[in-house]
Amino acid sequence: MASLEEIAKQVANCTACPLARTRHKTVPGDGPLNATIMFIGEAPGFHEDQQGHPFVGAAGQFLEELLASIGLKRSDVFIANVVKCRPPNNRDPQPDEIAACAHFLEAQIAAIHPKMIVTLGRFSMAKFFPGESISRIHGKPRRHGDVVYFPLYHPAAALHQPALRRTIEDDFKKIPELLASLEPIPDEPPAESATQLSLF
Repeated sequence: MASLEEIAKQVANCTACPLARTRHKTVPGDGPLNATIMFIGEAPGFHEDQQGHPFVGAAGQFLEELLASIGLKRSDVFIANVVKCRPPNNRDPQPDEIAACAHFLEAQIAAIHPKMIVTLGRFSMAKFFPGESISRIHGKPRRHGDVVYFPLYHPAAALHQPALRRTIEDDFKKIPELLASLEPIPDEPPAESATQLSLF
């Protein structure tokens, strides 16, 4: 199993998709190996591309406020994105770009083995909840094996649509209770395949 440092080096040397030609810095992710919670966003933006760290712009500031609201700091969690390089002009990541980066994210999940994966935004959500709508399933945790998957709106959504801010804050406040209740929750085996997630 690759270490987080090894994965970061692989990301830095990656030329598997066109984003490698336009990036300034790769953004593999930040956080401790023993993180209980892993946050997965969509793609780096301007500031992330300049600094090489995820969520350092306005959305990152809001994410830090959200973490503080449940007694956590950035250094307590691992934060990554589905795509490790900035799409030009902050456009949405394309399917081939997401596919090219998928093994990096999967390797990070395997290395960290978090108890909870919080998806931020629809592209992150789609990896674990294919075919779902974020407006329908946000704030509704599901469990597969020993991991809880918790889909949330992207913090940037609140910056563009202020009406969503309260929704994101309310969903976020469910995280401590979910973590606290992990042990007593019986696991339900997947109904169809290994990727099927069971509802709480």
